[in-house]
Amino acid sequence: MDEITSEDELTALVGEPTQRARDKVRPGLHDLDRQWLAASPFCLIGTSDADGRCDVSPKGDPAGQLAYVLDEHTVAIAERPGNRRVDGYLNVLANPHVGLIFLIPGRSDTLRINGRARLVRDADFFDSMIVKGHRPILALVVEVEEVFHHCAKAFLRSALWQPDTWTDPLPPRAVIAKTLDAKEASLAELTAYYGPSYAEKLYG
Repeated sequence: MDEITSEDELTALVGEPTQRARDKVRPGLHDLDRQWLAASPFCLIGTSDADGRCDVSPKGDPAGQLAYVLDEHTVAIAERPGNRRVDGYLNVLANPHVGLIFLIPGRSDTLRINGRARLVRDADFFDSMIVKGHRPILALVVEVEEVFHHCAKAFLRSALWQPDTWTDPLPPRAVIAKTLDAKEASLAELTAYYGPSYAEKLYG
């Protein structure tokens, strides 16, 4: 492999960004950013630990309830019941720098936020983050340092939102779990676990 090992080599190969691409980063939220956050039901949160080992965690809630904007420089995202690995949260305790990408289904552009995060176990605004009667047990509070909208090219190349391109050659989740990480369970048990009742346990 012909490896790139310097910034100069990378720039020589890829080229310089346009002035508009370079200068579009802003330090705080515009009203359009707030509207985007209110419409987004899904985001990805990138973190790394003190040694640089990375994790990307998905977060999802109904649109309007995923991201809570405290002010133009602060956004909070509620923790909901999950597998309790808390890989990203452990990273935040060691290294507060985070990167977030907010998606809106059907749209090929995205909103990106970079900043510093902290874990909060309670605050007055938690009452505004209740979903289906469940108040979050903690929230990731992000101090916005950079915010910008990202172009649609990756989504257009992947045809992500085009249903006629959707194919699924992989076995069901129950089979994957049985094969990789739940070998002691029966396939029938796993099929029942990941069946219709799975969605009924999302908030409690």
